[in-house]
Amino acid sequence: MFADELFEITDDEVDWSAAACRHQGGATELFFSEEIPDINQAKAICRTCPLVEPCLRGAVIRREPVGVWGAQLFVNGRILAQKRKRGRPPKVRPPEPEVVLPPSVASFLARLDADAAQSA
Repeated sequence: MFADELFEITDDEVDWSAAACRHQGGATELFFSEEIPDINQAKAICRTCPLVEPCLRGAVIRREPVGVWGAQLFVNGRILAQKRKRGRPPKVRPPEPEVVLPPSVASFLARLDADAAQSA
């Protein structure tokens, strides 16, 4: 299966000790915070990481329920472009920003969607 092969690549062939999040010294709470400034700071840390793509692929495969993974925000196992502010939404809602993914991850998600459509 395609996802299983990618999962092996993600976990077995990547040196996770080089991950930027591991060198933040106690900043783990940033990656799981509900606060927009914390989320933005976690995404900024991820963007400097050499392992951003395998991290994001792994999070997609595992369907991470929450947190910042591979410079993307996951909520309920889905990638969100940004977190909304608390409180009542505006009457006229601005358009949702587009999620920009690395090309390899975008093609991976397209293949997962195609596989799901074929098996349905």
